[in-house]
Amino acid sequence: MENRKRNVQIIIRVTEEERALIEEKMQQIPTLNLSAYARKILIDGYIITLDLQEVKGHTAQLQKIGVNINQIAKRINETGRIYADDMDEIKRTMEEVWRLERRLLLQFKGLMK
Repeated sequence: MENRKRNVQIIIRVTEEERALIEEKMQQIPTLNLSAYARKILIDGYIITLDLQEVKGHTAQLQKIGVNINQIAKRINETGRIYADDMDEIKRTMEEVWRLERRLLLQFKGLMK
């Protein structure tokens, strides 16, 4: 190995399932050379780290909205009547859902650049 250009060896262990997944990904390139594939991924690959706080906040807001809508639905079922205030609340709630959705989509769109 002293005369080789690449004379440092890196050994990794994988499960059978991981090996199968690696082979599937190699076919997408396509390549049969595991060393070349691993070297390319290890050197040129990149890691994506997402800050999902905004998504968690979005989910919490949607849960609150769902609770409000369930309360309105319960009141409608109990009384058999739909009140104008309830309909206004549902409209406001849906506007808030769409506002949050647009904001979230714009943030994801920013990740695609």
